[in-house]
Amino acid sequence: MPVIRIVHRTSAPAAEAWSRLTDWERHGAQVPLTRTIIETDPPTHAGTVFTARTGVAGITFDDRMEVTVWRPPTADSAGLARLEKRGRAVTGWAEIEIRPLPAGGSEVHWREDLRVRGLPRALDPLVAAAGRLLFGRALVRLLRG
Repeated sequence: MPVIRIVHRTSAPAAEAWSRLTDWERHGAQVPLTRTIIETDPPTHAGTVFTARTGVAGITFDDRMEVTVWRPPTADSAGLARLEKRGRAVTGWAEIEIRPLPAGGSEVHWREDLRVRGLPRALDPLVAAAGRLLFGRALVRLLRG
């Protein structure tokens, strides 16, 4: 599947944007028919595992993820969280990179390689467009707080 890329600038400082975008339970609230189940004890760290469960009326699929890189931003360096998707139906990876801006605020780089088993490659453009729309809306809502 194609890599989905979203770049978004916010007035929120990098540490605040990081806190909002790595609150995994809040992610479920931004994606329709989805809830997030945290499987490891807080705080988040490399090795944290959680599942985004999407579905209705007993028909669900799980997007199980493991945090493989956990590097919060500092005043002068970008932060990076990398998630490996380890589900049966959904695989790939996601990265959230947050860069502090010299004039204040921060720039978010959201990259996602989303693979759905059994989905034909001919649907890649549709998956990419839907992913940009869905993840772009979630990113803006999460940054609002």
